[in-house]
Amino acid sequence: MQTHERGNLAQAVALSWLQNHGYALVQANYRRRIGEIDLVVLHPDRQTVVFVEVRYRSHQRFGGAIESVDRRKQQKLVRTADAWLQQHASSMTPARIDVIALCPASPRTPPEQLWQGHQLSWIVSAVEQ
Repeated sequence: MQTHERGNLAQAVALSWLQNHGYALVQANYRRRIGEIDLVVLHPDRQTVVFVEVRYRSHQRFGGAIESVDRRKQQKLVRTADAWLQQHASSMTPARIDVIALCPASPRTPPEQLWQGHQLSWIVSAVEQ
């Protein structure tokens, strides 16, 4: 499976997890010159906009998926989220940036992190705006 296909699969797995938890998709793959946000979803409270960065790693050789969201990536996410909010919401709209990290499940994957054959870690408010 090529990198692009793995990314699409990871994004679909993350979206199904979020929808299972009451989130609604607003937009996928929001792109601007300054960056990209994988998923824009609406929190179950129907007020909070949640920007989700989806990361997939097939192994931990070069660090895990969570570690791959470095300071530079975080800055891009904040700027891109701000651009989305300016275009689609009011300045009073509550928002946050989450990270969903995926890797192939193993026999040791905790049941609460097992989703569609993957180990899923969901970091709420992973990036400060």
